[in-house]
Amino acid sequence: MRHYSELWLLLAISFVFFFVLSIFDGIAINDSFELRPAGFAEAVFPKQPEADAPAAPAVEAVRAAAGPAPTDTTSQTILFIGDSMLDGLSPRMAEYCLQNGHRLVSVRWYSSSTLKWGKSARLRELIAAYRPTYIFICLGANELSIAKVEEKRGPDIDRILREVGETPYVWIGPPNWKPDTGINALIARKTAPGSFFLSDGMSFERRKDGAHPTNESAAQWLDSVMRWMPAHAAHPIRMSRPDKPLPPKKPSQIIVKLIQPNEE
Repeated sequence: MRHYSELWLLLAISFVFFFVLSIFDGIAINDSFELRPAGFAEAVFPKQPEADAPAAPAVEAVRAAAGPAPTDTTSQTILFIGDSMLDGLSPRMAEYCLQNGHRLVSVRWYSSSTLKWGKSARLRELIAAYRPTYIFICLGANELSIAKVEEKRGPDIDRILREVGETPYVWIGPPNWKPDTGINALIARKTAPGSFFLSDGMSFERRKDGAHPTNESAAQWLDSVMRWMPAHAAHPIRMSRPDKPLPPKKPSQIIVKLIQPNEE
């Protein structure tokens, strides 16, 4: 029995020796010999995996974390200016304004461009006459093929935006039916963050001219703008989806003005 006790004691001492040894990363005896850890400790007391250090958030993520701007739920006086694309957009905008208690002044200048609006006093006169609290712009469709677009249209876009001043606005980009020479990128660069809606790349049903969206497609186009606003616009306003069409008789809070191409 004594021999068995000595044997068990020897085994116990050996186990403790190797267990303690396994705790350390390794013990160097000399340059040519090193005791490596046996791994017993890991087997008996496995290490918990360390949590990964949180990665530094990207700029986009930081911006998203700040959340969208609060929606202004008060009634607005909306000035909507643009070219013939307003043929399809303006009726749908009127439905949105009626649904949400806004007043609308829609001014459609046929065949107009940033050049015409920039060099004209019309926008300044409209702002003085109606004192809008919000402005929508839809221009650029007649300038898809302009060469040296920044040189030729940059100053006009600047003038338009100076007239808009501090009034909150959204510029709806043209519904490209062909690649442009830079008008979208130019407007996007000139406008304030959260104030440009890029329409290029959307799918449209077109009229026979191949350029203008049909009335139904234009209504869906404006619906897309309104869905974009709450999370992306710098100054979102209340724009719940209309639940009824325009009445046969135009309401008093809807003003529509048409300007012919030859008018200055």
